[in-house]
Amino acid sequence: MPANRFNAFTDYGVGIGLRIPHYSHILEKKPTVDWFEIISENFMVDGGRPLAVLDRILEQYRVVQHGVALYFGSADKTDRGQLRRLKNLVKRTGTPWLSDHLCWGSVDGSYSHDLLPMPYTFAAARRTAQKIREVRDFLEVPICVENVSSYTEYHVSEMTEWEFLTEVVERADCGILLDVNNIYVSSRNHGFDPYDYVNHVPHHRVGQMHIAGHTKFEKYILDTHDHPVLDPVWKLYAHAIRKCGVTATLLEWDDKIPSFEEVHAEALKSKEFVAGAREAQKPRAGAAAPAR
Repeated sequence: MPANRFNAFTDYGVGIGLRIPHYSHILEKKPTVDWFEIISENFMVDGGRPLAVLDRILEQYRVVQHGVALYFGSADKTDRGQLRRLKNLVKRTGTPWLSDHLCWGSVDGSYSHDLLPMPYTFAAARRTAQKIREVRDFLEVPICVENVSSYTEYHVSEMTEWEFLTEVVERADCGILLDVNNIYVSSRNHGFDPYDYVNHVPHHRVGQMHIAGHTKFEKYILDTHDHPVLDPVWKLYAHAIRKCGVTATLLEWDDKIPSFEEVHAEALKSKEFVAGAREAQKPRAGAAAPAR
């Protein structure tokens, strides 16, 4: 399939997360799936069942790595031991790119094991971009950074979240993993228009998208990944692929995980929106050619 417009991020179609409850079904039934996304940290081990299963998956499926512990926004230096283990996994999987979150989560070697939002300042953007470049140069693989769901904001912020994301990726010269559900969750929690977010990110840098379910509470929305994608997120996804172009899309379902068939069927709903976006982008008969 044709490469995306930035850093050769390729539209591999629709993927789902590789999760333990589905291991047996996948290995026995060998379902047709465009690609699987793995959580890198679950496979950064010396041996055992995780790697044995991964090797069998790699025999017949494309795998893309997604991380939760690089903490590009933390002030701490990146752990070189962690990077060496990660690079070994990158070589094992042949992942075409690697993604992780635009967040922080560690201080002085203590880890929160959470994806904490950042203050949207120019100083933070410069430091974060530097760390992304360092990680990319060490791993020798393209990087996509993902926007996170957030539940709090900083008074010191100097710009919007989408302006901050843009500042980081332009300075780092990297891609974006645009999580459409996270945009919607944060927009409801903080009172901004999610379409403004999608409209103002650098569209040519979006190399992958995430969709997922969330849970509504009385005063906020929580990014739970425990049920199907809600209608406003599908609508925002349709808008995103019209703006950014069709990219590799991944359905996240990480809690209360149903059968493989149900998860896969939910992921495949995205193909309807992809078809609509492609149809809308076809030149109409009699339309003037674009100016050059």
